[in-house]
Amino acid sequence: MKSLKLLALISCLLSIASVDAKDSSDTHKNILWIYVEDLSPWIGAYGDDINKESTPTLDKLAADGVLFERCYTPAPVCSATRSAMITGAMQTTSGTHNHRSSRDKSALIQLPKGWKTLPQIFQENGYATFNRGKDDYNFDYKRSELYSIGNGQKKGIAQRGTGNFSELPADKPFFVQIQLAGGKSRIKNGAVKADDIEVPPYFPDTPVFKKWWAHHYNTVRKTDADVKRILAELEQSGRAANTVVFFFSDHGNNHSVRHKQFCYEGGVRVPLIVAGAGLPKNQRRKDLVSGLDISAATLAIAGIEAPAWSEGRDLFSKDHQPRNHVISARDRCDYTIDVTRTVRTEKFRYLRNFKTDRIYLQPQYRDSKDYIKQLKSMHAAGKLSELQEKIYFSKRPEHELYDLEKDPFEINNLATDPKHATTLQQHISILENWQKETGDKGMQPESPAGLRAVYNRWKQKCVNPEFDQFKN
Repeated sequence: MKSLKLLALISCLLSIASVDAKDSSDTHKNILWIYVEDLSPWIGAYGDDINKESTPTLDKLAADGVLFERCYTPAPVCSATRSAMITGAMQTTSGTHNHRSSRDKSALIQLPKGWKTLPQIFQENGYATFNRGKDDYNFDYKRSELYSIGNGQKKGIAQRGTGNFSELPADKPFFVQIQLAGGKSRIKNGAVKADDIEVPPYFPDTPVFKKWWAHHYNTVRKTDADVKRILAELEQSGRAANTVVFFFSDHGNNHSVRHKQFCYEGGVRVPLIVAGAGLPKNQRRKDLVSGLDISAATLAIAGIEAPAWSEGRDLFSKDHQPRNHVISARDRCDYTIDVTRTVRTEKFRYLRNFKTDRIYLQPQYRDSKDYIKQLKSMHAAGKLSELQEKIYFSKRPEHELYDLEKDPFEINNLATDPKHATTLQQHISILENWQKETGDKGMQPESPAGLRAVYNRWKQKCVNPEFDQFKN
């Protein structure tokens, strides 16, 4: 009798062990980042009228999960944001703040000693990883140490990878990133037409600007279709039920000043939808969220402790403390040198411009675009409005403060208004304290080797005075 009980006990233990060994992904949640370029939240689920009922996949994802109404990226440009989010700390903390840095062997940037990226941390915890698309990290790294699948791609300005769900081992959970073109999608004859559009007052009301505004609406619709395809791939893999999906962008749409590369709402506010195993459904949250919180929540969902350098907050923690502000930063972008910091609080946006000797519309990578050419020609002909002239061609003030409830287009700068002196000082203090606490490396000049690498790449386009040392 005792021997039969012993055999039964051994059989039970072997059964449990075989279940544990069979598929560790059954007990560890899979993570999928759908990482979109240059996309503003012009989505039906966000209440957008033009794309109402035109983004069914994203609307359903929001209904199946949590939609964050106010998510802000660490920077208004891709490589700085991506460098921050893949480490979980601000790019200004790690020294990876200048766009497209560390692309030349003479000016490589190393992460602080002991730091690791999220995919490295996931691999150490038994996860398979891949990133289908560009990495775009501003530090030196070996791709094979980050991603277990899809390496060996040709290295360009940004390293790239491949990967499919079918390549993932069945006995491991996964952390997967899939990149989408988003606002960079090329669309002809989209359903949204220029005549359907009313542009913000900081843009000239011309067919050119209406065309590009309409184009972004169409890229959002294409993104919706792209997400549908990815979710179908996930479903076909048989692992959707235990996967948490994050949908977000690296920054806002890629129009001229006030959007990509600039620290206004249009540059740093992005969509964030999270859905999947164990999360609430059909929930909308209005709390202020940093892109770094995506990194922290990703680790927490997988049951992995955040590293010491993490600056994010777990969005789904039972004791989650909502932020009272979010900070974003803009530094050198390609060959355009600038330094701006911004603080977003419940009601206000504050910007600190550290390069007040420069106009807003500095020479930049979009100079060949028709909308930039039109701005310059209208400026030369005196056809811009007073507001547009000020926004694009005036030298910027040191401080900007906007009441976003009353002034969503960020037009009326309250920084010199005595009635808002206390509010201004509060925001200045928030920024200065943050800079001291994090050691904001953007306050230090870029290294001569880094600037030399930029100059060697862009040559005559490097017109900022910081490049004069390399000119004969």
